[in-house]
Amino acid sequence: MGLPISRRAVLATGAGVAAGVALPGSAALAGGSNSVTFTLDARTLDGGEQVTSVTLDTSRLGRIDPASVTAGTFAVHVTATSPITGTTAGYDLDRTVTAARMDRRGDIVLDLSSAEGAVGGNTLGYLVSRGRNVRLTLAYTIRQLTPLIVKGRPVTIGRFRQGRLGNPEVDVYRHHESASGMRYRLFSPGQRGRRPLIVWLHGGGEGASLPDGYYDNETTLRANRGALGFSTPEAQRIFGGAYVVAPQSFSAWMLDGPRFAPLIQEIVTDVARRHRVDRRRIYVAGCSNGGYMAMKMTTVYPAAYAASVPVCGVVAGSPPLIPDAELAAITTPTWLVTSRDDTTVDPVANTVHAHDLIARSRMTLYDNVIWNGHQFPGHWSWIYLARNDRGFWQWMARQSRPER
Repeated sequence: MGLPISRRAVLATGAGVAAGVALPGSAALAGGSNSVTFTLDARTLDGGEQVTSVTLDTSRLGRIDPASVTAGTFAVHVTATSPITGTTAGYDLDRTVTAARMDRRGDIVLDLSSAEGAVGGNTLGYLVSRGRNVRLTLAYTIRQLTPLIVKGRPVTIGRFRQGRLGNPEVDVYRHHESASGMRYRLFSPGQRGRRPLIVWLHGGGEGASLPDGYYDNETTLRANRGALGFSTPEAQRIFGGAYVVAPQSFSAWMLDGPRFAPLIQEIVTDVARRHRVDRRRIYVAGCSNGGYMAMKMTTVYPAAYAASVPVCGVVAGSPPLIPDAELAAITTPTWLVTSRDDTTVDPVANTVHAHDLIARSRMTLYDNVIWNGHQFPGHWSWIYLARNDRGFWQWMARQSRPER
């Protein structure tokens, strides 16, 4: 049976190694061929990113008999720890292999048990002491339990090396940093000509934690599907191709909205200058902290945005984060979204109140947050925008500012 070696490996690197010995009646791979690299395959679910499978780079071994590749051929273990010293987040457990298959390249893919709310697949951890989601340090170990049949011979892989984590939806967003030092991710459509730009403003948990030296420009796309929804093929068809930009706050937008507004606008202006953006069709949307910031952007830059969709945004406070006079002065077409069972941001004092003051605004007030049969916390109503539940995207796409 393969022997696990304990190790730590950052997601984007291949620092980990798991070694094995030959199984009875099988031959260990010899020479340089005794090591197989595996990648972590991730998807961002509504509740956050999970590793849903691992792919073993076995194509170079030769023709493997598919009948020798089963859910019981390999065992998978993971240890996840916080990247910030002195904080606790993570887990240490076996991942259930639900299926094993050969892909077109000849690599072995191990499907892992994963589902909304499942423990052990998530790539992020929430640090209560920081109020932040952080990207966990993942160390995966693979053990071979039964031989593979390669060219008619039973074979044991001697060693497994962890490679990178891949998430196709996230990986297409390129990394950038503004002149003021604010980091952001940018999705670019494939179509030619001027295209709209959608600005996604994350929630409070996805900001940086600068005192800890943590500013990853990653959690904005991995904690939920808020930005990713707009880069799906469905959304891209509705918008006729659109750029999507996701800035990451230095902390939380609500801590200093007036300071952050020009930093966000600097990114928007720079993206519009460097790319073929239709300046009549720039949209802003955000959740929670980002819902507040989406409204704040339309108070500070009333002529910049064709539409705004603040989800469970915060306006109340002592003093109010956005005074009534500023809300009443908003002229940007606005569609507000929240859920009645939100226990984090009072829907009546915030979303309903803003709707009462913003002229001609729309509001969708859900009873709860349920998607695909799973009930999420009431605060997570951004899922409905990310899934275009009420035709939010079509409404946004129809809005356009007049030529100036």
